[in-house]
Amino acid sequence: MNKMIFALALTASAALPALADDALAQSKNCMACHNVDKKVVGPAYKDVAAKYKADKTAADKLATKIIKGGSGVWGPVPMPANSQVNEAEAKKLATWILGMK
Repeated sequence: MNKMIFALALTASAALPALADDALAQSKNCMACHNVDKKVVGPAYKDVAAKYKADKTAADKLATKIIKGGSGVWGPVPMPANSQVNEAEAKKLATWILGMK
């Protein structure tokens, strides 16, 4: 019984960071243009993770793009700057995105 409770607690705690970052993405309106697994206005987060999986500097690059915006990487629609996102939040979001499979 104790092993089962421990396994359930471990599973729940592993899901909490993902849920917390999803909540951050929701609160910063990221999900208005992005989705985890399908293109909306911008690319799916899983596609972003796949594109940058071998890039060791991707988290910093994406965090900068989250704050400052950008264009040309995913097509003609530019990503607007997100001045409501601070550096720590941008890094957290970028890390969350890059962790998707």
